[in-house]
Amino acid sequence: MSQLIEGIDYYLLPDGRLVFTALFLKKRGFCCGKGCLNCPYDYINVQEPRRTELLNKRKENEQH
Repeated sequence: MSQLIEGIDYYLLPDGRLVFTALFLKKRGFCCGKGCLNCPYDYINVQEPRRTELLNKRKENEQH
């Protein structure tokens, strides 16, 4: 596995949590089902009702 590059593959939130970018997740090739913030697969493997909650939250954030 190659080295992860900050700003391309991931970024850090102010509280120190690591967030993978959509680019990294797309290169990985599948939805892991954990509800990643930048999931490019519309959370296809996330269980309901969490999937709907995440999709609604994403839609709200896009409107602002």
